[in-house]
Amino acid sequence: MMCAFSTFETPLAAMTRRDALRVVAGSLVCSLAYAAPVLRLATFRADATPPLGEPDIWNVPLAKVEEPLLAKGLVLEDANTRYVLCAIDWCKLSNGSELTFRRKIAAAADTDPLRVAVRTLHQHAAPGADSDTNKLLDEAPNPPLHLSDKFLEDVTDRLAAAVKQAVTDLQPFDRIGTGEAKVDRVASTRRIHGPEGKIIVRFSGGGSNPKLAAAPEGFIDPMLKTITLASGRKPLVRLHYYATHPQTWSSRAGLASSDIVGIARETLERDEKVFQIYFTGCAGNVTVGKYNDGTPAAREGLMQRLRAGMEAAIASTRFAPARRLRWRTVPLTLPLRTYPGHTPADFRRRLEDPEGKVESRVGNARALAFAERIQRPLALSSLEMGKVHILHLPGEPFLEFQMYAQQLKPRDFVVVAGYGDCGTGYICTDQAFVEGGYEPTGANVGPGSEALLKKAIRQLLGE
Repeated sequence: MMCAFSTFETPLAAMTRRDALRVVAGSLVCSLAYAAPVLRLATFRADATPPLGEPDIWNVPLAKVEEPLLAKGLVLEDANTRYVLCAIDWCKLSNGSELTFRRKIAAAADTDPLRVAVRTLHQHAAPGADSDTNKLLDEAPNPPLHLSDKFLEDVTDRLAAAVKQAVTDLQPFDRIGTGEAKVDRVASTRRIHGPEGKIIVRFSGGGSNPKLAAAPEGFIDPMLKTITLASGRKPLVRLHYYATHPQTWSSRAGLASSDIVGIARETLERDEKVFQIYFTGCAGNVTVGKYNDGTPAAREGLMQRLRAGMEAAIASTRFAPARRLRWRTVPLTLPLRTYPGHTPADFRRRLEDPEGKVESRVGNARALAFAERIQRPLALSSLEMGKVHILHLPGEPFLEFQMYAQQLKPRDFVVVAGYGDCGTGYICTDQAFVEGGYEPTGANVGPGSEALLKKAIRQLLGE
């Protein structure tokens, strides 16, 4: 359809009334065609809970299910092109497994894998999947336990079936709402600067140490941001974004739990009767450690305060007409973190030591798997809807990257979901490598990553 009504050979005042009305009507129809695109969406969910006996992220066999682990998501359609956002109650999804999830979801949604963003929420009472690591473990002597191929095939089949069913029930939406609220006493920095700049680590259970509990919250993003897609006055789905490690259960518990984020999300959905999806932001250096002593009372309080933040963000929501979707993809290759004793040859030697500790052998297999796939770039993506921007970043990125993205577009509504392909481990700032501390020791990518990721963020925002 051509829309060229900006100039006229005959002045509007000289036209007949009928001709003038035709021009005005034609302009109005053209404007409406561009201003009111037909956008559609559908939501989906699938059970992602491993059977008992399958290992969690700590390679401890699952013995109890506190809450089911879910994969929840959203299919968006604009002009017959589909995009998928998916959040899973797992700790990590890395390397070949992350690619498999995107490919199977894409096939079910009839779209391209690059138009699929799969995030984990990073609960630690949950599994982590990495088929490349599993292959290396199976080739090593006395291989440690890992998620079975059958379970991974079953869960991806269930997820694909849920997505395929969802696209048969796409419904139009015409409004997008944005709201945010400060969350009270949930997030706190993991990196406390002690005397002479020494980094003191405050892990997720740090509240059991009175000195760590008394230390300031430190550098956090206190705001929980919520995006609502609606048809007229009816909200169809809400997307929540907040940056903290969602870990209140102690490590190696042998149980499955969606933790405070999953409980808050599901109870809110039950009470509001609107589909809710939660994404963890750039929380590589942020935990609930100041406020969590590992007790049920602390866990309940954290959940209630997080849910209160969600409810306040919903209450603050303001709506605007939904505009056409714009999806951007950026391939990213980051430098490996290498130093004496931390090279692919070292990883393989420790992996193949049958007397080595299980945690060490698995960790070295993960590092080696990422080193061997380094030539396949990480797939970053963003979704733009008018003044709303959703960024999908890999690994466990530091909070600094989320704040950087938001500062680039201070007048827009920018949210960030981390924990995509977690083969990178932590993505630290260059300063963190100078300061030391826990996170740089768990990073598979090294100094220089900061500038490259910031460049990718600018590209994702169309800068």
